[in-house]
Amino acid sequence: MTVDRERVRSLVRELLEAIGEDPERPGLRQTPERVADAYAEFFAGVGEDAAAPLAHTISISRGPAPETVPSGAVMLRGVDFRSICEHHLLPFRGVAHLAYLPGEQVVGLGALSKVVEVLAARPQVQERLGEQIADTIAASLDARGVLVVLDASHECVTMRGAQQKNATTVTIAARGELADPAARAELIALISLRQGQGPVAQAQGSAVQAQGSVTT
Repeated sequence: MTVDRERVRSLVRELLEAIGEDPERPGLRQTPERVADAYAEFFAGVGEDAAAPLAHTISISRGPAPETVPSGAVMLRGVDFRSICEHHLLPFRGVAHLAYLPGEQVVGLGALSKVVEVLAARPQVQERLGEQIADTIAASLDARGVLVVLDASHECVTMRGAQQKNATTVTIAARGELADPAARAELIALISLRQGQGPVAQAQGSAVQAQGSVTT
């Protein structure tokens, strides 16, 4: 799906008039065009297949280096992402930590970050974003377990309302074997080690998050 830039431009102009501004004044004359360009980037994932990056897998038993079969989880930490909260159309941004227990197939690590990118480029809430990432990985790979931890700052919290500028939201989504808090404790510890401190460390064992859910 392609963002209708012309319609966005028209609506932004109307919005500026609705808040009492003059869209023809010099500082705002190019604003509708700029917002249309930004929205085309922010919402590029609408209608895009998030599983497509995972279509090319590598056999770990019949591949070029079968002796490197992983004995534990594959983890990609610190994947930067940004999205737009669907409630206020304000940005939220943070880091994603992804892990899965591979079966016969593994996937290029860049493909995992692409899944995050596609799903984040839509109107989102963080709780759903983590669940969608976990579902996409679980459905596309023969993984025995999947873990997705998101840690993000929301402008609807930091810039309006309570204006808690230091607040972050942590959500956990887990599938398969990693739905068991004890099974994922080592992975949570590794994420916390990278973070150094903060709410992720508190999630170890209890799997209690600021918002969100854990689904088997």
